[in-house]
Amino acid sequence: MASAASETAPRPPRTSLLSPLQSPIFRAVWIASFASNFGGLIQSVGASWMMTHIGTIEMVALVQASVTLPIMLLSLPAGALADNFDRRILMLAAQFFMLAVSVALSLCAWAGLMTPWVLLLFTFLIGCGTALNGPAWQASVAEMVPRRDLAGAVALNSMGFNLARSVGPALGGSIVAAFGAAAAFTVNAFSYLGLIFVLARWKPERVARTLPREGLHVAMGAGLRYAAMSGRIGSVLLRAVLFGFAASAVQALMPLVARDSVGGGPLTYGLLLGAFGAGAVGGAIASGRLRGLLSNEMLVRWSCLGFGLATLALAFSPWLWASMAALAVAGGGWVLTLSTFNVTVQMSAPRWVAARALALYQVAAFGGMALGSWAWGESAAAEGLLVTLCLAGGLQFVCVLIGLRLPLPSTSGLNLELVNRWTEPNLAVEIQPRSGPIVVTIEYVIDEADVDEFLAAMADRRRIRRRDGARHWTLMRDLADPRLWIERYHTPTWLDYVRHNQRMTLSDIAVTDHVRGLHRGPEAPRVHRMIERPTRLTHPHALHPQEMPEPLTDPTRAS
Repeated sequence: MASAASETAPRPPRTSLLSPLQSPIFRAVWIASFASNFGGLIQSVGASWMMTHIGTIEMVALVQASVTLPIMLLSLPAGALADNFDRRILMLAAQFFMLAVSVALSLCAWAGLMTPWVLLLFTFLIGCGTALNGPAWQASVAEMVPRRDLAGAVALNSMGFNLARSVGPALGGSIVAAFGAAAAFTVNAFSYLGLIFVLARWKPERVARTLPREGLHVAMGAGLRYAAMSGRIGSVLLRAVLFGFAASAVQALMPLVARDSVGGGPLTYGLLLGAFGAGAVGGAIASGRLRGLLSNEMLVRWSCLGFGLATLALAFSPWLWASMAALAVAGGGWVLTLSTFNVTVQMSAPRWVAARALALYQVAAFGGMALGSWAWGESAAAEGLLVTLCLAGGLQFVCVLIGLRLPLPSTSGLNLELVNRWTEPNLAVEIQPRSGPIVVTIEYVIDEADVDEFLAAMADRRRIRRRDGARHWTLMRDLADPRLWIERYHTPTWLDYVRHNQRMTLSDIAVTDHVRGLHRGPEAPRVHRMIERPTRLTHPHALHPQEMPEPLTDPTRAS
């Protein structure tokens, strides 16, 4: 008993919600982000309430869509940039851009130049800045805190945003009621300054880059391929789209709930937003304990169920206090679901593709929100607020049912740290990084009794190879020697082959070691690396001179 107690004693501090705040840079960025989120929510109240006076019902819902649509469109390019360039510089660029847009928005509002489409344009541009900032910021969290504190850091970020949501909208409603929407826009412009100051002073440790950066389109393709070949990430993306679509109704139509269902003004709208934010803070605080009790899937199911019931209650409630209670429950379900999705993606992607994986998650979640904001606005205009909220609540129950068929994966025991044990082989022929295509074959000797186990392991091997950039993967069996099996795949260039091998993680090594453990040859599996060449040149410069020699065959133990 004493031994067991000593082993478990250090765990609570490490898994505490506040543990990530022990990191000075995370603490400073978190506080600055809290202030920036505070200003952003005040600006959101001003924009939404202004649109109720200068636009139509459909355009009220489009305010939310105009912020989320850029995240859907630009997150993947932003993620590719964040994986290939200095994330701190990208975050600074995004903050300066949003500061400039916010100043211009304030000036137009004070000058009386605001129209519905001008307001949507400015909110769209702010959304573009958010899209550029998001993947870099989320991927940087893992550089600020230890891996064991990553889930807590994500929950703290959600709590910070929703803590601002619980107070900011009410204050925003007060500012709008007392001084007008232009004052809310001005407050938001000042809120960027603290985060800019903190990021400018941060000097993160940088790992020396040994390979040239990928082109933007190549990096985007690699991110898409990784997500497509990773069942863990794919299930999260599908669930995030549906949840974002269903959940967006509550926030997109909340101004109409305040005005029509409850019969209030901007202060009432701020109180409703504050209740949603307070519930989200409660959900973030409870997330650590709930994750210890429930699996990822069960946590998401209960959160979606609570969100659906709260949406139905909001549809039928004419009382402010009851609507606030329903929104508090919805806020808790909101932050628990999205933070669980976020942590699952972060834990399911190695660092070389982390920003792109998170960007794709943002595309899925915010794309669903943007589409939902438009669709629910159209539904409210055509069918009314009551019917629309009932439909949105019912769709949350569909999210619960989908979990029975496509559950979220567990990330416990998954180690995606890069191995870096592969070394570039010595070659008899000098080639350039751009030389290719490269063809690789690996020969295995497998006993008949191990064939089924070998084929099962090679199915994982195929997925890993293709996920990390290999093409035309095949597995062949020698007809003359049935114990001989040959794995074959291509990469476009030698540089792509090097990238492919440097992307192997500790979890991938387990598959590789399993396959090699089944090999029964006198030495390690024999590897051949060859470069393709045509049989006849139609132009003297059709190939690079260093690609002209005979096909390269280099049997070694590296793969």
